[in-house]
Amino acid sequence: MPHSAPHRTRKAAPLSLAALASDWDLRAFHAVASRHWPGAEPLLPRLSRCADHGLLWFATAAGIAALGRGARARRAAARGVASLALASATINTVGKRSVRRARPLLDAVPLMRQLKHQPFTTSFPSGHSASAAAFAAGVAMESRGWGAAVAPLAAAVALSRVYTGVHYPGDVLAGAALGVGAALAVRGLVPTRHQLPPPGRPHAHAPELPGGRGLAVVVNRSAGGSDGALAGLVADALPLARIVECAPDELDAALEEAADGCRALGVLGGDGTVNRAAVVAARRGLPLAVFPGGTLNHFARDVGVETVHDTCLALASGDAVRVDLGRFRPGPGGDAPAGYFLNTFSLGVYPELVRVREHWAPRIGDWPAGVLAALRTLRKGHTMEAEVGGSRRPLWLLFAGNGIYQHVGPVPGRRSDLADGLLDVRVVHGGRGPGLRLLAAALSGPLSRSPFHAAVRLRKLRISGLAPGTPLAYDGEVTEAAQELVLDKVPEALVVYRPPTPDVSGAALPPVVVGLRSSAAAT
Repeated sequence: MPHSAPHRTRKAAPLSLAALASDWDLRAFHAVASRHWPGAEPLLPRLSRCADHGLLWFATAAGIAALGRGARARRAAARGVASLALASATINTVGKRSVRRARPLLDAVPLMRQLKHQPFTTSFPSGHSASAAAFAAGVAMESRGWGAAVAPLAAAVALSRVYTGVHYPGDVLAGAALGVGAALAVRGLVPTRHQLPPPGRPHAHAPELPGGRGLAVVVNRSAGGSDGALAGLVADALPLARIVECAPDELDAALEEAADGCRALGVLGGDGTVNRAAVVAARRGLPLAVFPGGTLNHFARDVGVETVHDTCLALASGDAVRVDLGRFRPGPGGDAPAGYFLNTFSLGVYPELVRVREHWAPRIGDWPAGVLAALRTLRKGHTMEAEVGGSRRPLWLLFAGNGIYQHVGPVPGRRSDLADGLLDVRVVHGGRGPGLRLLAAALSGPLSRSPFHAAVRLRKLRISGLAPGTPLAYDGEVTEAAQELVLDKVPEALVVYRPPTPDVSGAALPPVVVGLRSSAAAT
């Protein structure tokens, strides 16, 4: 009998990386499906349905904007929605078509967990997870506090997609990574506030007033909400300061009285209130401490002040910046020798928009009133006639900014130098389609020309030939313009407290500043 050859066992070929990942994904899916999650059955499927079409995140953004009651919260909500929109568009146009992965089999998923309406798109990547991660990351980039509040909700939505059996864990992880990438892409287009340097030229020193000693703060009672929460916060943060509350019609007298005998003048209110305080402070040679209490607070944000704590840090360190004052002559109503603006001066449709907004704001709120005012003004607005630059022409808008407004993403919205000696002048020519013309002007830079608009930098501007009763708006206030106007600037007329910038030399901050910074972070 011939000797038979020994039997050799063939070794299994090693699994590829893709096969290993697929095997892990399947095991993880079954582990989640077979595990009992106490209290999750009534919650996670419902949460997954609420996140359909981004509805959960739109509602969350509205809640952040409403409860936050500040510019940072509104920016966080807007950035979260923008990040979500980019992530959703990317997933639905590219992601789902690139990898056509079938949905998991539902055999291992208990019936109570399964969604009533199963999705019909491919499984990879998870759109819900991408939207959740994009929204949470976008919010966190503007506000760490709100980001921390939103993160558990985003994580729960991502988990719910595996829990209900509509995605593998790998789909969820890939979707979350794409969502974070979308938030980073939005940040690349529109930098967050902390990425932008605070106004640093020219730096000025102001008296150090820890605890508010030597500071008089005038509070416009109509600012910061009717409950006076901001005024109470200022009083608690600065126990040594003199706090004067007044009605809007008493503001000028209260500012003049508060300026007597103080080392610095403080003001709590919106841009219009800050404007009037700035004029008094500049005339008296006093530094100004701004506590933002309005809806938009354009000037405070450009200085680098967003909260009461920011101003307290500046008062403790004596850190400040010099600011130009924009000027138009003759002043309001054509009677005063001069009027002043910290932010903007405008003729045309914007003054009418401000007037309509102020009429509706007490009834429906500031932001809805602004939208309504824009719609009504653009539909019913009329062009004005004016002579600008030696030629007479119809105009929809003439805008002059106190300093050059830089691009922050696609629109001009921030000034990095408040003492550049220049007016940012933008003119929108008359014609059809005022909305498109205004949009084209907003998207253009500070140096541009087209048949629709023109944008130039000037030190002085003459305007003539205005019809009697032409409305004029400056820093949110509306009055009537004289038939001829001259716009220019008073260079470095005002010193304004602003939060101290990081010390690049590594020197330690004063203990009182460190204490205030810790208090601000805790709040």
